[in-house]
Amino acid sequence: MKNYSNLRKISKVFHQYGIDLTGKRKFASFEGDLKMDKIFVNGLIFDLEYELSKELEDEKVAGIQAPAQVIELLIS
Repeated sequence: MKNYSNLRKISKVFHQYGIDLTGKRKFASFEGDLKMDKIFVNGLIFDLEYELSKELEDEKVAGIQAPAQVIELLIS
């Protein structure tokens, strides 16, 4: 049940950034497909961390390319 609550929070934050998580969009590249600057990607990750009261390691954040990768790190 906790994961469901966290997924709802994650979905809400992505929606605020205008990112739809349905279909192949969750595997789209932030910078290539979604046309997001790195600063906005970092802001998105910060907002997700804040919403879930969880902090990701900087090394892992640097390798994030797609929404699905962020979700996987936050849920695990």
